Amino acid sequence: MENMENVVVLTDENGVETKFEVITALEVDGKEYFVLYPVDSEEDDAVVFRLDTNEDGEEMLAEIEDDEEFEKVAQAYEEWLEAEDDEE
Repeated sequence: MENMENVVVLTDENGVETKFEVITALEVDGKEYFVLYPVDSEEDDAVVFRLDTNEDGEEMLAEIEDDEEFEKVAQAYEEWLEAEDDEE
């Protein structure tokens, strides 16, 4: 039985649900980001979402569309990975 503690289910614009394992949460420039890895997919790439608040005040995950913002988060993730490797 798989550990579902760090798994979230996201629904895309077409109504397709995908399970993701939460790898880590990162704070960059005062904003919170989540690095997620698809659980039941042949994709090997992690995805990154920013935690935003919608007009109803509910938290939601949003795609990062700005290249500069994405590069900052990618750098923070690489630093986190290096720190994790150092701990092992």
